[in-house]
Amino acid sequence: MTYQTSRISTAGVQPSEREEGYLTKMIERQTTKIPSDAFLWAAGASIVGALALKAASDHRNAQFVGQWAPTFLLLGLYNKLVKLQGSE
Repeated sequence: MTYQTSRISTAGVQPSEREEGYLTKMIERQTTKIPSDAFLWAAGASIVGALALKAASDHRNAQFVGQWAPTFLLLGLYNKLVKLQGSE
């Protein structure tokens, strides 16, 4: 049994179609100034905050604050990718 892998071709895409817009470039220039570990600390702080709220029996707000952690981690990942790969 043989497996074929599909390859995505970008031959039909012009270089100008892959460029980032002005707003994206401006945002990426500003976010690269933020240290990557700031997002990790923010995620940790939201988890600690959620635990504190849970301990204080404020379950609704604990859930709300606890849901910030994945967002901070995704923003940190985006930040790291922009720093490593750069803006197109």
